[in-house]
Amino acid sequence: MQTSNLKDVTNYNYGIEKIFEKAEDFLPINGTDYVELYVGNAKQAAHYYKTAFGFQSLAYCGLETGVKDRTSYVLVQDKIRLVLTTPMHPGNEVSQHLAKHGDGVKVIALWVDDARKAFEETTSRGAEAYFEPVIERDEYGEVVRSGIRTYGDTVHIFVERKNYNGIFLPGYIPYTSEYNPVPTGLKYIDHMVGNVELGQMNKWSEFYAKTMGFANLVTFDDKDISTQYTALMSKVMTNGNGRIKFPINEPAAGLKKSQVEEYLDFYHGAGCQHIAVATDDIVFTISEMRKRGVEFLHVPGTYYDTVPNRVGQIAEDLEILKSLGIMVDRDEEGYLLQIFTKPVEDRPTLFFEIIQRKGARSFGKGNFQALFESIEAEQARRGTL
Repeated sequence: MQTSNLKDVTNYNYGIEKIFEKAEDFLPINGTDYVELYVGNAKQAAHYYKTAFGFQSLAYCGLETGVKDRTSYVLVQDKIRLVLTTPMHPGNEVSQHLAKHGDGVKVIALWVDDARKAFEETTSRGAEAYFEPVIERDEYGEVVRSGIRTYGDTVHIFVERKNYNGIFLPGYIPYTSEYNPVPTGLKYIDHMVGNVELGQMNKWSEFYAKTMGFANLVTFDDKDISTQYTALMSKVMTNGNGRIKFPINEPAAGLKKSQVEEYLDFYHGAGCQHIAVATDDIVFTISEMRKRGVEFLHVPGTYYDTVPNRVGQIAEDLEILKSLGIMVDRDEEGYLLQIFTKPVEDRPTLFFEIIQRKGARSFGKGNFQALFESIEAEQARRGTL
């Protein structure tokens, strides 16, 4: 499978539809089913994501449902389902994951029509099994799930739910709460970024190409993503319908420790660096999230001096974007607006990106310089640069 290099094209206009066509169709994916985070205290984490991000209560499993080793709260906002799981005892898989990594993404679950076939197709092409297909039933029908391993301790679970009408999965009951702050306008997961060790980016991009039929949407080298002090490289992998996009980052040589190296040091291995979630009104979303205490990276005010010439006309008021710290970039398809939270736990690992696409299908290359300088400023404050 041929890859595309960003330097070989003008901006982003390199026939994006043909890149999607390169993705093979042996593993059709309908979208992201859910993302599961292993956390130290699921009840408190659920309160945070409801309060700060506007998620709503959906489902629950734990002691009251007969599950003895873990407790899970499921939250929802539009098409996003977030599962927060905490261990009930030391020594099990969840406890071991937390001891090593801290709070972070364990499962990126993918919605498929046939979980058995998804497992067979991926494992026959070299994917390591996480668990073989299982049928889970309750009075609302049945769900078939299977799983494979990807970078670090992260896994993909294939979820087939065409014969199920329950709240989430068998074994879960409705999670009712009188406290449900209004949503902040988050719609769906746009992409999820994985950080891997030096020399591992090509291995894992090839893994997605070979075992899951993904295509390389775009490649960024250390000249595209660098500052005076640090650099990284990235390959963005996409499935055939473009609903699943996984950028894979690795560190590059620099004068100081890059954000990827900092992540790897504190996460103790490869893992999901950030979850990008889409909104249709980023001004409203960020205004709400800031009111609710979410911390965002600081963008230097001088960044906005170049926006009119670099991006051209946009519908939003640039002064409002500046006041909120929202960045803007343009490609041949349109423009996008994006902003990044600070890490959402004490370890400088997992964070979120909020993105609104106004036609653009790229990833904000024009913002990389300002973004990475902002991240470096945070690293300097932590003493990890």
